[in-house]
Amino acid sequence: MNVHENARLTPRGRERIARQVASGQTPKAVSEAAGVCPRTVRKWVERYRREGHGGLRDRSSRPHRLYRPTPQAVVDRVATLRRQRCIGKQIAAQVGVSPATVSRILRRLGLNRLSALEPSQPVRRYERDRPGEMIHLDIKKLGRIDGVGHRITGNRTGQSNSRGVGWEFLHVCIDDASRVAFSKIMKTERGRCAVVFLKAAVAYYKSLGIAVLRVMTDNGSCYRSRAFAKACRRLKLKHIRTKPYTPRTNGKAERFIQTSLREWAYARAYLNSKQRARELPIFMHRYNWHRPHASIGRLPPINRIGLTKDNLLRLHI
Repeated sequence: MNVHENARLTPRGRERIARQVASGQTPKAVSEAAGVCPRTVRKWVERYRREGHGGLRDRSSRPHRLYRPTPQAVVDRVATLRRQRCIGKQIAAQVGVSPATVSRILRRLGLNRLSALEPSQPVRRYERDRPGEMIHLDIKKLGRIDGVGHRITGNRTGQSNSRGVGWEFLHVCIDDASRVAFSKIMKTERGRCAVVFLKAAVAYYKSLGIAVLRVMTDNGSCYRSRAFAKACRRLKLKHIRTKPYTPRTNGKAERFIQTSLREWAYARAYLNSKQRARELPIFMHRYNWHRPHASIGRLPPINRIGLTKDNLLRLHI
């Protein structure tokens, strides 16, 4: 049940005032204690007397009887024209009703947006067989921090004073098969920083015994640069770019960015950007080694690498 945001009484509170009136208290005294008018108290008392606890639930404001309902033939005609991709005013002119009536009918039928006419694309999930066969790269732009902001305090006083402090760029990488991730804060999102991050990511996976074969990115300018293409050739990586305007192709990296924002970047109030940067390695260690991952059976990503006992003791620091 959706209780109105300004409602003074919930069903439990309504039952309480009904019992108070039944015990001998006056509606006026009960209404003053509950912060509502006596008329409201009498309304809920009467409903409770007639219908019991079920009468205390919220009811729809829709009238019990519509005196001039739209004929079903008109509704069917509106739906047919909408499926022919006619706009609301065209439908109103052809059917002979007002645009407001057409709008209500389309909203009720779930056809108020043209996108509702498009068939939903089937969910396509894929996963590489072995770690290192493909890694996903992406970048998230983060504002620098020079103090606790309104997101935490709720106080927007002096908010404009922090404008112009600049940006940081979180470069992220996640392995398609194991979900082992690597991220690093860089100064820019240009080709040079993308190349530095790519080399660092390949070296990180190599330290875990993973040889990277492919890298998937979006169509950002840094990934289309000559420097990035040259780095891929030197590292013997096959570069795959996603289809334009289809972020779901690179969905594993997109989802990892959401997790990073929720559990690291915006998880607490940081005093400055350096403090937030110091927390990044701690978050990454927890993500790879301890945090359960739903898509791999609620196990930490490191479990899919298959490290030996000696390697585990050597790397888990």
